[in-house]
Amino acid sequence: MSKKYKNIVVLNNRITITKDDFISLTDMLKSKDGDFFISDWLRNRNTIEYLGIWERIHNPNFNYGEFAIIKSQAGLNSYKISVKEWVNKTKAIGLTAKAGRYGGTYAHKDIAFEFGMWISAEFKIYLVKEFQRLKENEQGQLEWNIKRQLTKINYRIHTDAIKENLIPENLDKKQINFAYANEADILNMALFGKTAKQWRDENPDKKGNIRDYANVTQLVCLVNLENLNAVFINEGLEQQERLTRLNQIAIQQMKILVKNSSVKMLNDNGGNDE
Repeated sequence: MSKKYKNIVVLNNRITITKDDFISLTDMLKSKDGDFFISDWLRNRNTIEYLGIWERIHNPNFNYGEFAIIKSQAGLNSYKISVKEWVNKTKAIGLTAKAGRYGGTYAHKDIAFEFGMWISAEFKIYLVKEFQRLKENEQGQLEWNIKRQLTKINYRIHTDAIKENLIPENLDKKQINFAYANEADILNMALFGKTAKQWRDENPDKKGNIRDYANVTQLVCLVNLENLNAVFINEGLEQQERLTRLNQIAIQQMKILVKNSSVKMLNDNGGNDE
């Protein structure tokens, strides 16, 4: 699926959602018993009143004159209006009709939930539940990515300190890379008790590296260790002494972090405990 679209499954039907959290009414309609169209929902007076209130709150350009005319006709047997007509006449923003591969009628989540009630009370309950699950998963992934990026940024600071204080002039590329790997493994040994190579040898079927499988608690500790190691490098401490200090600090910090409720919550939402 395109990065612009996500989907959830509600009562065995796949529902498309845009990156702006507009939900496909076209997909949702497949769950309603009988031969119905979105225009059948739009002709309902209660629907028009709800849409009018929503637009009044969210849309400063809403055309109240056209809305009044539509509202006066809503509910009549002879009355019918399409989504495109509704949008064109009232300048509404809560509903939109899209063309193309993921085409159809989409609605803001507030309106989509209301449409879900028109399908059935059960459908609305599951729709809200699955949408909330999607948002919780996205939030957890966002927090995980932030922690991972923070670790990468601090690693850049860390490697800059190595280049400035440990690497002599005129080293070739292989020597430079070896120096960096050594420093990375100091942190790995201090926190994980093994080097990157040892972890790869123990986990041949896993992709990535040891840090990709760290949980949020370990990533928070790793950020602190990277900063401290950069300070120790600037102070001219030898690797052996730095490793000893970092290991002691890692033990102390992990004992504190595992008891921290906010870090526990991040682990539950976005961490990887493998």
